[in-house]
Amino acid sequence: MESAGNTRRDFLIGMGLGALAGGTRIEAAGGSLPVIQEKPRQTPVVYECDLCVVGGSSTGVFAAIRAARLGAKVALIENNGFFGGVATAAKVNIWHSRFDTTGDKEIIGGLTVELIERLVKRGAARVYEKSNPSRYAVFNSAEMVMELDRMVEEHRSIHPFLHALFVDGVAEAGRMSHAIIEDKSGRRAIKAWCFIDATGDADVLARIGLPVRKDHLLQPPTMCALIAGLEEVRKANPGFDLAKAIYDRERFADALTPGFVWTAESVGFPGVTMVAGTRVWGADCSDADQLTRASIEGRRQVRAIRDVLHDNFQAGGSVSVGALPARIGVRETRHAVCLHRLSEMEVLEAVHFDDAIANGSYRVDVHHPDKEGLTFRYLDGREVYSVPGRKQVEGRWRERRDMSPTFYQVPYRSIVPKGSANVLCAGRMVDADRGAFGAVRVMVNCNQMGEAAAVACYLALETGSGVAEIDTQRLRRMLAAGGSVVI
Repeated sequence: MESAGNTRRDFLIGMGLGALAGGTRIEAAGGSLPVIQEKPRQTPVVYECDLCVVGGSSTGVFAAIRAARLGAKVALIENNGFFGGVATAAKVNIWHSRFDTTGDKEIIGGLTVELIERLVKRGAARVYEKSNPSRYAVFNSAEMVMELDRMVEEHRSIHPFLHALFVDGVAEAGRMSHAIIEDKSGRRAIKAWCFIDATGDADVLARIGLPVRKDHLLQPPTMCALIAGLEEVRKANPGFDLAKAIYDRERFADALTPGFVWTAESVGFPGVTMVAGTRVWGADCSDADQLTRASIEGRRQVRAIRDVLHDNFQAGGSVSVGALPARIGVRETRHAVCLHRLSEMEVLEAVHFDDAIANGSYRVDVHHPDKEGLTFRYLDGREVYSVPGRKQVEGRWRERRDMSPTFYQVPYRSIVPKGSANVLCAGRMVDADRGAFGAVRVMVNCNQMGEAAAVACYLALETGSGVAEIDTQRLRRMLAAGGSVVI
């Protein structure tokens, strides 16, 4: 009589799963795993273009638009059903200053400014200009989604692929030829001359074998939320401090890990506030299982914030969660290994680069992955360690000087992966050490990287050269001609 084990084996072989039945395994992060053998398949090439941008955040959309305005045919791939990335999917509805630290010198222009100006005309953004050194504008994330749709549709040479997950790439010796996606139509391929990885997690680079790295401690992600009733709480409780309220250990026990709390008004939604007060320690959101756990934990912490406000600070009305983001706000996962790793001292000492493609004034901002709170370092030498609900610890990372720098720069070579022939990266996978990354990772800085990567790809296409061999001075001139601030 045939054993049950053999019957199962024959069944699996009959179903085309002989590899599993035979015990074949692969090594993975979680250990040795069984595998199945999929049937060989042919993947249709559904689009051919000059540039394929993988990732539809504002960084990726701006890359697509800049390339299209130069005459390139562009594919734009986004996993969500809408564009905007962290600004829309994660509801982080604030962009930091586009001026230097004095507020007198404009250091960021281009599509960052164009998009905000378009939103202002719709009453969907509020601009602070020089009145606030840490913020340029707050905006309505839903309106941004629709404005980005409009900006993409204004350029007929951009072919958007929404609800499309990048799953693999075809590449040899650093030259990529096809991006493979999975969407409602199945598995499909896009052929292009150049590619930009704007996934945030360096998914493209990792899949095609270009070098990537991870710091041993990653800055933790945050789940934001739109919360209604917070203004009424403030009015009914004079001196109310949100951070002290939600991190009060007597009320809250261990419901939250003390990180940092900040808020922004929701333009167009009176009485609703965007609250960023959660922190998920130890989560590598480039790992699917950890991303799942971080998302659930982030939402648990959002509910805990709502409950402590509702239960302890009632003001004649209900405190409620008005909306949750589609995705948790991820700060850090993989980094590209590029021709140059930007260092914290290069940022803080404001080293100027001959191939600079982005300028920034946002402070170094390190959300500690191994202790409470965060550390700020400023270009004027100040250092602040902040834990919610406690007095800030102030010091200096360098001595006082008569003159301090007012902005820093990101060089082109920090977005050129080593060994790449036709692939650039743009966004938070930029090659930077922990301190430098704490400054350059914010959206207004990443947006500039996207625009620069697009123009660089256009130059590579035009000249037939590799992305590491383009004329960076011509790149800077073309960026300036397109509205970017080049210094």
